[in-house]
Amino acid sequence: MVFLDFEKPLETLYEQLEKIQQVGSEGDIDVTEMIKELETRIKNKRKEIYGNLNGWQKVQLSRHPERPYTLFYIREMCKKFVELHGDRYFRDDKAIVGGIGNMDGQTVVIIGHQKGVNTKMRQYRNFGMANPEGYRKALRLMKLAERFNFPVVSLIDTPGAFPGLEAEERGQAEAIARNLLEMAQLRVPVVCAVIGEGASGGAIGIGLGDRVFMLENTWYSVISPESCSSILWRSWDNKEQAAEALKLTADDMLSFGLIDDIIKEPLGGAHTAPEEMAKTLKRHLKKAIAELQELDPDERIRQRIDKYANMGVYDTIPEGADDEGTKK
Repeated sequence: MVFLDFEKPLETLYEQLEKIQQVGSEGDIDVTEMIKELETRIKNKRKEIYGNLNGWQKVQLSRHPERPYTLFYIREMCKKFVELHGDRYFRDDKAIVGGIGNMDGQTVVIIGHQKGVNTKMRQYRNFGMANPEGYRKALRLMKLAERFNFPVVSLIDTPGAFPGLEAEERGQAEAIARNLLEMAQLRVPVVCAVIGEGASGGAIGIGLGDRVFMLENTWYSVISPESCSSILWRSWDNKEQAAEALKLTADDMLSFGLIDDIIKEPLGGAHTAPEEMAKTLKRHLKKAIAELQELDPDERIRQRIDKYANMGVYDTIPEGADDEGTKK
């Protein structure tokens, strides 16, 4: 097990439990009562820790190295899945995976970021940071879904779009903007879920949908806490303060009306019971798809556009007002 900084009290208790279990197995000693007592203490400590997580701690949980990624969810949710590759312009981007899956008899097109489960695979997947060809591959699959009337499921988990020079040369901003334009007009249901990190344009590039969910211990923001800290304070040292100021948790996003619902995670995070998490996510996706399929495509598109048009807060300055908005 991998323990994060704020989980250190749990690590100590688990070490004690392991030692007692070892003593019980190696010696002729009944340690049943001691084990029960420690398991109770662990249970209580877990409730105490995970019931009071701040923004930065949820960011840490969203990045947990044992957290399930897109391909895991696809394997758990789909009886069959055929991955499709390439954008038909440049190459296949390994940071975004996608294809056609069968979810309890419902054919869907699933697209998502994939980070990689170890160091070698993280490098292969570019840590989930997509190049323009990744977003163009995603768009190709969305248009395929529209052609055959398949709902689109998007699983978001990225620290951001790849910021390299080559990505800019191939039109990173244009690729993301094109996806937003096309996703707003897709004639099939589009359901999105943030399963880990939801950073900036890298996330929204496949995140415009009829329903947008966030798992409980994920974040969604225009910038990461570290980058925000480095801009404001010229150092990463204030990342915890930045995380609180950004209001990037699922609870914050729901209160702002930027997402539609929060999907509860197992106590301790999705990585503690990944199969259970996959079942919960699948249930939410299926329910949302069923509801959206009841709507006429034109009505669904109208609601989708209205949803995003109504986001944010703005004011109208009266005609003839001065620079401070006061009527002359």
